Amino acid sequence: MAAFNGLKNVLMLAFDWILYSAGAADNCQVTVTQPRSQEADSSMHTVFLTCAFSSSGCSSSSPQILWFRFVTNKHEDLCTPGCTDHQKYKVHFSSENNISLQINDLTVDDNAVYICGVAFSDSSSPHSKQTGSGTVLTKTGAEKQQSNGKLVSIFMIIISSLLFLYSTTVFTFFVVYKLKPKLLKKSRKEDSRREDCKIKSGRQIFHAIAQELRKQRYAEHWQQPDEVEDDTVYQNR
Repeated sequence: MAAFNGLKNVLMLAFDWILYSAGAADNCQVTVTQPRSQEADSSMHTVFLTCAFSSSGCSSSSPQILWFRFVTNKHEDLCTPGCTDHQKYKVHFSSENNISLQINDLTVDDNAVYICGVAFSDSSSPHSKQTGSGTVLTKTGAEKQQSNGKLVSIFMIIISSLLFLYSTTVFTFFVVYKLKPKLLKKSRKEDSRREDCKIKSGRQIFHAIAQELRKQRYAEHWQQPDEVEDDTVYQNR
């Protein structure tokens, strides 16, 4: 902002240099107003920047209209009063106190602060040469639109992913809620089967042990020798 204010002081000195002349209208006062900003989309190739002024105590002669622009910390003369590029810039008088600057072949390189100046060259009053506060021209480039399009695409992808996760979670809870009784019933049946198997297995083991004991007893019974005859009986014989 300080650089821009310094630029306005330089422009006033330029006015004095370009339009210096001795005049009788010492009470001439000029006021210049401009819109602060103006936007142009990527489809626009021509734009009109407006400027309005009022004067009091000035001569009836037509003032000189000058246009400058402030870009990258430097100012450029566009129309002072003749335009440097008649194909690119043209000055129009919309009405007696309204002026517009036409900019053709508009690109993002034309983004800058455009300053309108009004000067009554036949006056020596310091207020007879004034500039507006400047209009910030902004043209939206295709790159910015593409960037915005990418951001929208990313946003839509994120939203879609969140919706997918949400629907999947809801579906999972629904399935679990519906299948929970069946799963519990099946689990109980499995537990019952396991208990039955354990009982059957225990019975089988017990039966096998009992049979083994019977076999051992039977074997011991048949392996026992016949009763030995009483020695005394044998001796009496």
